[in-house]
This record gives sequence, structure tokens and C-alpha cells, in this order.
Amino acid sequence: MSALTRIGSVTGKEFRQLSRDRLSLGMVVMLPLIQLLLFGYAINTMVRDIPIGVVDLSGSAAGRVITEQVRVTQVVDIVAHYSTAAQAEADIVAGRIRAALVLPENLTQRVAAGDTVGQWLVDGSDTMVGSALLGLRQMPLHLEAGAPPGAYSAQPPSFEVALFFNPERRSQVNIVPGLTAVILTMTMILFTSVALVRERERGNMELLITTPIRPLELMVGKLVPYVFVGLLQITIILGIGWGVFGVAFHGDLFNLIVVTLAFIGASLTLGLLISTQAQTQMQAMQMTVFVLLPSILLSGFMFPYDAMPVAAQYIAEALPATHFMRLIRGVYLRDAQLAQLTPDLLWLLGFTVIMLAVATARFHKSLD
Repeated sequence: MSALTRIGSVTGKEFRQLSRDRLSLGMVVMLPLIQLLLFGYAINTMVRDIPIGVVDLSGSAAGRVITEQVRVTQVVDIVAHYSTAAQAEADIVAGRIRAALVLPENLTQRVAAGDTVGQWLVDGSDTMVGSALLGLRQMPLHLEAGAPPGAYSAQPPSFEVALFFNPERRSQVNIVPGLTAVILTMTMILFTSVALVRERERGNMELLITTPIRPLELMVGKLVPYVFVGLLQITIILGIGWGVFGVAFHGDLFNLIVVTLAFIGASLTLGLLISTQAQTQMQAMQMTVFVLLPSILLSGFMFPYDAMPVAAQYIAEALPATHFMRLIRGVYLRDAQLAQLTPDLLWLLGFTVIMLAVATARFHKSLD
């Protein structure tokens, strides 16, 4: 038998094995397809429709004209109106809006004198969003009576800008807390996705079946050690971020622990569900990559969430990393309280319970 014949035999065997491994074959097709769709359709560095609030203390026609001309830029989406600047600041801290336009009581006099007509209060923790809003600082305004909203003057009045949480516009302030979501997603899901598969490949599953341990007890026992691993990882990341990159912690330690535990639980149970589906450790790692890629691209870590099309935002909302990205940045950078972050926190807790229940049910079926 020649060398080419032997190589051909092995090649044919590999093709047949690959054709039988439907999961791996699906990954071959889906991974490049998803990357192409995400980068070509969902990822957009041109930030639009940033949710903002308006505080119009003047109640004047000039205030309404300015508000309309800001809205038609399509850079922002006015989602709320407030009676005081303090209310708007509270919603910025909670993450409900990214900025607020404050128009003073003496707006008409300021317009007549050619002074600044208002102030932007901006969440500067996301540098891309902050830069987009800073572009409105010198936006052209036309304030003559009866002028259409799209008509601009050559010498525009200007706005003052107050950048909260990151006045120096340092990218590390945005990256370091967000990096915790990416790293925990990768490690927590990967560790637990191979947990049951490893037991099966080593032949330990038969021993577990013969013990009196219940499926839920086995699942919880598999998760507990990795909770401490996750806490260790986030301590290392944030510690280095503070000591090396100067990203200071502005929040409450208890709140940080609560939101971190909620995300660790969600990631671990998702990995456990993958472990009940995968037949080999290679399949488990492939499925982990399948979850990790959109988590990095759609969670708001690399690209602004507000710049994504609506369809991509729906996908992002299904990912635990998206909710934790808001939580960790809110707690770590803006000193947001748990009551202000309730929707995302409850989502993670609910996701954990559902994934644990589904994984337990699937493992119980395998015992049968």
C-alpha cells in the first residue's frame, strides 16, 4: 500500500467522522456566517439614537426649538423630560439615559446676548458615546422666530458640557470594568461546559448514577467551586485596573459582590446547560465560542449598544454579558445602587434559575 493510499484512507475516515458530527459541521458553517452578519450588519461605530433626557427650565419657545433641532440630528433619542437637573442626574447614574440637555430659566436672554444656551450632562464612562455627544457642543442652531427645525445659522450658540465619571475621556475607564464581563463569560462558561462531559469521558458518570446524589445536588456541587474562581478573577482584574491603570472604584463593595455573583451564576448555569448537550469536550468548547463571540461584540464592550440596530439589540438582551456590562459599569464607575439596577439584576437571577432547572431536567433524562 502506497503512502498516498494510506493518506487517502485517513482522509476519507476524517470526512466521514466530520459528517457524522453534526454539531462540529454546523459550527463550520455558522461561525463565519455569524461573524459576517455581526460585523456587517450589527456592528456600527456611528453612534445614533443615544437615549437622553431634557430639562427645559425656561418653558420658552426657544427651548422647544432647541430641543427639536437637537432631536433631528438623529444622534440622540429624547426619551424623558425632567423638571430638575437632579432628576436627570439620577437617571444617568442608573443608566436609563446617557446624557441630559439642561436649558436654563434665562434661556431667552442668553440667546439674545449670544451666550451659551444650555449645558449637556454626559455619562463619559463610554468614550464613544461621550465623543458623539461632545460633537453636539457646537452644533448649529437657528433660533429666529418661525424658522424651520432644519435651518441653521453660520455662527451657532454653544453648549457647555459636563462629562461625568470620566472627565479625562480615558478608554481604560470603560474597558477595565467591561473586561470583567468578557473574561468571566469565557472562563465560567468554558469551565462548566466541560464539567459533565469530562465525567462522561472518564467513565465517572456510571459511578455518579449509582450514588444517591440527585441531579440538582450534582449541578449545584459542580457550580460552587467555580463561584470562588470567578470572585478571584474579578478581584485580579479590578485590582490590576485600579493599581496599574488608575481606574478607581467609586461604588459600594456589597453591591459589586451582589451583581458579580448574579452574573457568575448566570454564566455557570449556561455552561452547565451546554455540558448536558455536548457529547465531547471539543463540542463543549465549540459551543462556548458560539456564545462568547456575540457576547463580546453585542454586549457593549467593544461597540456602543445604542448604535446597534433593533434586531441586534434583541439578541444582545438575551445574553447575560449585556446585563452585567450595565451592572458592573453602573456599580463600579457611577456608584449606582441595586434599586436603580433592578431590571438587569432580576434578569440575571431569573436566567440563573431557568438555566439550572433546564440543565437539571436534561441531566435527569440522561440518567433514564
